[in-house]
Amino acid sequence: MAKSTRGVRPGRKRPFLHTTPSSFQRLGRHQPAPDLSRDARRRLAMLDWHRAHGGNVSRTARHFGYSRPTVYRWLDRFDRARLETLEDRSSAPRRRRRPTWTLDQLAAVKAVRETYPRWGKDKLVVLLRRTGLWLSISMVGRILARLRRSGELREPVRRRMSVHQRRWLRPYAIRKPADWTVERPGDLVELDTLDIRPLSTLVWKQFTARDVVSRWDTVELGRRATAAAAAEVLDRLAERMPFPVRAISIDNGSEFMAEFEVACQARGIRLFVLPPRSPKLHGAVERANRTHTEEFYEVTTAEPTLEAFQVELRTWEMVYNTIRPHQSLGQRTPAEYLASVGIDV
Repeated sequence: MAKSTRGVRPGRKRPFLHTTPSSFQRLGRHQPAPDLSRDARRRLAMLDWHRAHGGNVSRTARHFGYSRPTVYRWLDRFDRARLETLEDRSSAPRRRRRPTWTLDQLAAVKAVRETYPRWGKDKLVVLLRRTGLWLSISMVGRILARLRRSGELREPVRRRMSVHQRRWLRPYAIRKPADWTVERPGDLVELDTLDIRPLSTLVWKQFTARDVVSRWDTVELGRRATAAAAAEVLDRLAERMPFPVRAISIDNGSEFMAEFEVACQARGIRLFVLPPRSPKLHGAVERANRTHTEEFYEVTTAEPTLEAFQVELRTWEMVYNTIRPHQSLGQRTPAEYLASVGIDV
């Protein structure tokens, strides 16, 4: 009776895996392989599955998501007595390019690079051509790599000469703890600033405070965004937010340092600072700034004076909190939401 050739491509020798006696296969299957890489272990599991399910290459390829040539390659390469045959082989070329430059050319490249240690191969080629030495950019790059490998060329030590900005230490603000829960109004208020330009030559600063639970906003407009001005905003929050503020979230702006931190600490308000360059973590107040811009500043008819805008802004704050429906609150106003949880406005 002819032997089955299932799982073997025509014209190829039967893999060693299929001709090994079962006793040796069982012995090999239980050999410890602590030094195998993750990829090698995955290939070993594939070959064990292949043998246990009939040795059909097409079926194994479909099951593991490989191509049939890949399965054949590992079947041919695998030696049960040497599990390291399942490791990746080096892809380094067997024949490497031999250096074609002369010692004089190498010395010339080294000399010009030591004269200008921060210049790359493109600039060095131009300098060498001025002396009558014509080398390609790639050859100069290979010469530099050769000099670095041999230790003949050492990169200069970097010395910090530029003046760095002073890094301010925050005595009170911290990252928001993972266990800080936000469930009630006042648990977290996001505070941010917004540039207002009623005229091309005029810039004001708006402080926007949004409670992330009730969507209640308090907005203050001034000429500058300083730490002292931000500290005064805390008084406005105490006056116009109908609930106590337990924590405030801020970015790394300088207006939220110094006097502002001291004022928060004196009032017992937790202060959480965002990681650098992460405005996405301030989504509530960022969305509030967009709403105030589109629905108030872009349509207001107030005179372009700070006093006139401040009066109109207070009226808009009242409209925003007590008249404007909010989709996130089920088309209720922040005042209606607060009333539903037992907070009087």
